[in-house]
Amino acid sequence: MYDDFRRLVAIVAASALVFLNILGSAAMADDTDSEDASAHLLQAEIALQHMDYLQATREYRMAAELSNSVEIARQATRVGESFGFNEEAVKSAKRWLELDKDSDEALFQIARLQLRLGDIRAARRSYKKLIERGETPPENRLLSLVSVLGDEDAEAANKVMWALAKPYKDSPDAHYAAAVTAMQAGDIDGAKQRTLRVLELEPGEWLHMKAKLLYGRILLLSGEQDEAIDYVARIIGDNPQPDPTARMELALLLMTAGRDDDALSQVNQILLENSAHADALRLMAIINFRQENLDAAWEDFEDLLSSGQHTMDALYYLARIADFRDESDRAIRLYSQVTEGPNAVAAQRRAAALVAFEREAPNTAVEQLDEFARDNPQYAIEIVQAKAQLLASLERYDESLNYYDQLVEYRPDSEGISLGRAELLLRMQRLDDALLQYRKTVKRWPESATSLNALGYTLADRTDNYREAERLIRKALKYDPESAAIIDSLGWVLHKRGRHEEALTELTKAYSRLDDPEVAAHIVEVLAVLARKDEAMELLVAAESKDPESPLLRDVRERVFPDLD
Repeated sequence: MYDDFRRLVAIVAASALVFLNILGSAAMADDTDSEDASAHLLQAEIALQHMDYLQATREYRMAAELSNSVEIARQATRVGESFGFNEEAVKSAKRWLELDKDSDEALFQIARLQLRLGDIRAARRSYKKLIERGETPPENRLLSLVSVLGDEDAEAANKVMWALAKPYKDSPDAHYAAAVTAMQAGDIDGAKQRTLRVLELEPGEWLHMKAKLLYGRILLLSGEQDEAIDYVARIIGDNPQPDPTARMELALLLMTAGRDDDALSQVNQILLENSAHADALRLMAIINFRQENLDAAWEDFEDLLSSGQHTMDALYYLARIADFRDESDRAIRLYSQVTEGPNAVAAQRRAAALVAFEREAPNTAVEQLDEFARDNPQYAIEIVQAKAQLLASLERYDESLNYYDQLVEYRPDSEGISLGRAELLLRMQRLDDALLQYRKTVKRWPESATSLNALGYTLADRTDNYREAERLIRKALKYDPESAAIIDSLGWVLHKRGRHEEALTELTKAYSRLDDPEVAAHIVEVLAVLARKDEAMELLVAAESKDPESPLLRDVRERVFPDLD
């Protein structure tokens, strides 16, 4: 059993990138079952070559079921997990564990796949087995499990961690682990209680400091911003040789409070004591970037890149700076190098967009995305979505729709993909099909303010079914009463129903919260109907000065003021 789950995660992540070639796959099957297993492996490889990810996953899973090869079961699990087809992957992982009962990696994969599938009880049992293996006390392993669960759904992870920690009432490690997952899930009271319990149990020096810094962050999340900053500042002041981790935490708190200069002062103090402190250098670079000190940020990120740490962050921000400076070729080169981490897909999307529109090479842009997906299968489905969106922006709607159809099959539980397909159908002027897709989305997510508003606004804007539109929009507002977008929709449907004064009140409220050309265009139109054209023109000119290329503002100018150039 690995004492550090992060090491196990690293092994899983690295191995998930390795795909078997056809001959290698077939060779792993035992002589007694190689013919049947190899047939499915061959089909899996063909499917992969055609980027039919779901079919490839199914073929690998069937090969695993027919084979006695641990390697085939392992690879089937890795393929399914990499593409995010969790139901298929967990079947393969269970076959893997059946063939190799002592495999920690197989048990770990089962546990996290069960968690992703929402089977909390099964995931808890699997993680419990995992932490109880080996000689190290299970409660000590919960700390390492925190980093693993941090990548999963926060509420589900919190439920699992609290159940795992429950037997260890006098373990500071267990309480700290439960406090972290509670904080990540937004259970601030639970996190505070657990952290105070850690401090009561008088843990070792390292955990004591971690718990105090965690308490400072919990104070911030509970709305006690000044108290949080003072608390962490006292930790530093009380220690003649403060841990740089404490200064980093204070800098982050100060940044959250909008006190970037004070945060920078803490970072500079760390770098004064240790000029090679990569975390401090990264934070300084980000602060300079936030403050639009782009020359300083560029130098900082280049230094960070030279350090060999946080490489992907450095490349991504350098790319963004080059992008801001309209240095397209440099930006493309830098974005293309961001191949890992949370910014990888965003970077590849932007690189593709620049290639498509700045270099006027859309086919090359799509090919680049395909190449990235082949080399980085863990992002393959997100890249399918990126291609769909890129092709839609290029008005290659039929190709885009093909990808959206694929995405709906791959991710039937993704509200965003379902809405994206509906929006594409609207752009294709297929109103009935778009409304059908929106209705399917609302039926699947009946308490989603986003989906309710999307259907309601479309009905208000594109049909005369205003009564249903208003009902849907008001229902959306119940779930998200502060949303400027939904308030704008309410104003628009009221305008459509002839209640112009009420509409203006709602639209003005929306515009005060969201300075958006669409909201401005709606107000202009309502003011014109109310015979307040001078105010309408004043607002239109002001909005155009902020967004001169807006097609919405251009359209409302042509309709409301047709005689003006």
